[in-house]
Amino acid sequence: MVLDIHAIFPHLAGLDPESAKAFQAAAHPVTVAAGTVLFRDGAECSNYVLVLDGSIRVHKTSEGGREIVLYRVERGQSCVLTTNCLIANEPYGAEGVAETPVELVILPAAAFRTLLARSERFRDFVFSAYAARISDLLLLIEEVAFGRIDVRLAGWLAERARPEGRIKATHQDIAVELGTAREVVSRQLKDFERRSWLSLARGSMEILNVPALEKLGRVIS
Repeated sequence: MVLDIHAIFPHLAGLDPESAKAFQAAAHPVTVAAGTVLFRDGAECSNYVLVLDGSIRVHKTSEGGREIVLYRVERGQSCVLTTNCLIANEPYGAEGVAETPVELVILPAAAFRTLLARSERFRDFVFSAYAARISDLLLLIEEVAFGRIDVRLAGWLAERARPEGRIKATHQDIAVELGTAREVVSRQLKDFERRSWLSLARGSMEILNVPALEKLGRVIS
């Protein structure tokens, strides 16, 4: 684990000897299968998580059943929601699910708080990752609150169109990603199809004009 985690999280290689020893004694690797629920909305947070490989999707579900993807935790990243819950001693406010098989390192809450208190290097590592994720979440809020859905959808499609030119996703899947209603996505996709930018099929679509989608996706509303 020493070599793997230092290669993926090089900042941790600079821990002082005492802190490095405490980290190695408390941390342990875990592998989870795709589809595993790692934490649920309202659950207690008991571990700090570092992802070595794979992808964890963190999403929020409203009382009415609508979902929005907040962010993904991937190789070389930590979960900002987990960090917040550990620092504030509060339960999770969203759900995290492994989208792929995930290899991660688990650091128990007690060890996390001890290292946070005594190691400046560890604090820098934790809060720099936290700050980066907060910026991402603020951008998401801005996009959902103020962004044009046609622009956001075009950008989302263009980003995923290469190299195959086919995207496997339902209208509901895309609605969750963009934080909007399925009907809104369906209406906009039909408009793109009328423009011959894509061709819709059940559960998938073929992208026919990536440059047009990219151009619209760069529009600032």
